[in-house]
Amino acid sequence: MNIAREVASRATCDRKHVGAVIVRDKSILATGYNGSIRGLPHCDEEGHLIEDGHCVRTVHAEANAIVQAARHGMRIDGSAIYVTASPCWGCFRLIANAGIVKIVFGEFYRDPKIFDVSQRIGIKLVDFSKMTAKAVEAAKASGPPAA
Repeated sequence: MNIAREVASRATCDRKHVGAVIVRDKSILATGYNGSIRGLPHCDEEGHLIEDGHCVRTVHAEANAIVQAARHGMRIDGSAIYVTASPCWGCFRLIANAGIVKIVFGEFYRDPKIFDVSQRIGIKLVDFSKMTAKAVEAAKASGPPAA
């Protein structure tokens, strides 16, 4: 989660800095942070584009991590994703269809339906903010899922 937080520091929308790291077998496969569409101005350059109370200028961190993996030909099926905030419904659907089997998030963001759906389709959801120090150490020792 520390690496996801560091990746989040690169985010270009000051409304919420989010970082994502996709891992498998203790190796980082891809990272992403929330930022504008390639080649377009960022929020910190041109301001926010607000719709329904949310900035829609940026591509979410999870989507950017999945895209980075695809652009580099990296297989992410069976991997885990560490995200500083729980995924929105759109990103959750991308994560599920990408074959990611575990989501560890740093804080709950806004869409509770991910909890029910993740159980139904077998994606493990872990709320990092509720883990004890002992549980965090055990999780580090076991590492991400094997492929």
